[in-house]
Amino acid sequence: MLTLRTLTVLLVIGVLASACATRDPSTSPSTQSSPTAGVARAKRVTLAVTGEPTGYVARMTPTQNSIPGASVLEQLVNGALAEEAPDHSLRPLLAEDVPSLQNGLWVLLPDGRMELTWKIRDGAQWQDGTPLTGDDLVFTAAVDQNKDIAILRAAGYSWVQGVEAVDPHTIRVTWTQPYIGAERMFTQGFATPLPRHLLESAVANDPSHLLTHPYWVQDYVGAGPFIPRRWTPGEAIVLEANSTYVLGRPKIDEIEMRFISDLNALMANLIAGSIDINMGRGLTIEQAIELQSRWPDGKMDLEQSSWINVMPQYLNPRPAIVADVNFRRALLYGTDRQELVDTLQGGLSSIADVYVGPQYREHAEVASSLIKYPYDPRRAAQLIESLGYRKGSDGTYRDASGAPLAVELRSNGSAITEKTIVAVANLWSRLGVATDPEAVPQPQMVDREYVATFPGFRMTRQGNEPESVTRWHSRQTPLPENRFVGPNYSRYNNAEWDAMIDRYAVTIPWDERMQLLRRITQYMTDNAVIMGMFYDPNPTFLTKSLVNVTAGDGNVRDAHLWDLTH
Repeated sequence: MLTLRTLTVLLVIGVLASACATRDPSTSPSTQSSPTAGVARAKRVTLAVTGEPTGYVARMTPTQNSIPGASVLEQLVNGALAEEAPDHSLRPLLAEDVPSLQNGLWVLLPDGRMELTWKIRDGAQWQDGTPLTGDDLVFTAAVDQNKDIAILRAAGYSWVQGVEAVDPHTIRVTWTQPYIGAERMFTQGFATPLPRHLLESAVANDPSHLLTHPYWVQDYVGAGPFIPRRWTPGEAIVLEANSTYVLGRPKIDEIEMRFISDLNALMANLIAGSIDINMGRGLTIEQAIELQSRWPDGKMDLEQSSWINVMPQYLNPRPAIVADVNFRRALLYGTDRQELVDTLQGGLSSIADVYVGPQYREHAEVASSLIKYPYDPRRAAQLIESLGYRKGSDGTYRDASGAPLAVELRSNGSAITEKTIVAVANLWSRLGVATDPEAVPQPQMVDREYVATFPGFRMTRQGNEPESVTRWHSRQTPLPENRFVGPNYSRYNNAEWDAMIDRYAVTIPWDERMQLLRRITQYMTDNAVIMGMFYDPNPTFLTKSLVNVTAGDGNVRDAHLWDLTH
């Protein structure tokens, strides 16, 4: 039995031992003074975008397609069943696998329909702890197809017959016919998941006001690797690691997404080291080249993931000559597109004779079918004069009544199109077509009617994936009856064109599909349906200490794997 004297001796020995330990010369001063010694320092990444999104889910605000950074934000906070890998194939995310004929999850039915089955990973859940289930995806598809909700719908919905939850982890989508992009449902921009438990009552009560629901901004709950914590309008959004993310807690603890619209300020911040990575559209090639030489601690990732094109207005164009194919051909012959590549892209891009980007194998497949328009001002002049125009003393073409041949060329609110409309307007004016370049302010892009009813030409920057041809089907035309929602910005409406797109979209065998794509691209270029200018590389810069990043075109689906080496 211990005596009081024994306890006292033991206590004194313990105090002395503790005192000696604090005086141990091998212990660092920082460890002595810090109450959190041994705890790893939080890893923080500062990401910059040149626009400010208006909500967390890009497709729920149609105008967000033109806001740099909008899709990046959604990828960080929300999950998709699958998403594009760097080689443009699909890889599973919240799903166990991507449906294919080989794994049996994609089945062609004898009656011409087909079924795709998705299996959600065990443990997938919303950031409030609610499990992500098949019912959420059934609800998502129903919301996307609700005509009372003014959103930009994926073209693939035209062939979706039904979506059912086989069990909490399994979803089966039935398609009325084969569709080449079917496996891209439940991916970024098509049908990223929406939480049924948070939005079902709002849809049931008044779907027409769903887009004003506080969920899309202040009450957002996603299923992605990072959780929204703070949104300071005009400044930044702060996100923190989601410890319950089904693919594992991100290695980065916090991401701050800053809105920096001034490109010079963006470059200065990157060089100073206050920004770790930029995402989304913004930097020009010239700025990228300069930045590469001035920022030794950074590296550049470059991908030609989009094309710059000119959309003619086909519905009540002003002037009416815009709808004449020979006039459009003349403008193409009169546009020195190699000069645009050299001056606006630093020679690092190439002329876009076809919408399909050079990074896709389909690009080589269609090369022989294209009608090309090399720079030929003489040929351009012959075509315009064949339409009854003659040059006046000021060098501008005029019709028989003496009225000048004049057109408007609008931008779509992005920096590259704003620069390019000026260059193209100069080329067209030099040709003899008076051209007024109209840079549309970003805030005005929310006016869908104004955007859709441009009088002459509109320059856009769009993705150049082969399947994107479906966006130019007449059913995607923005009109008053659909509240001017739809990606067929030129509003081209032609039965032969629609039929080719429809056939292409349902042809699964590769050789047959390429035959159709060659017909489509030949028709498109021969009729100058959409006038390609050049491919637009998207430069992404990141500090060399940020690893495991495959930036591509602002793709951040691997953000949970990002890490800092110091």
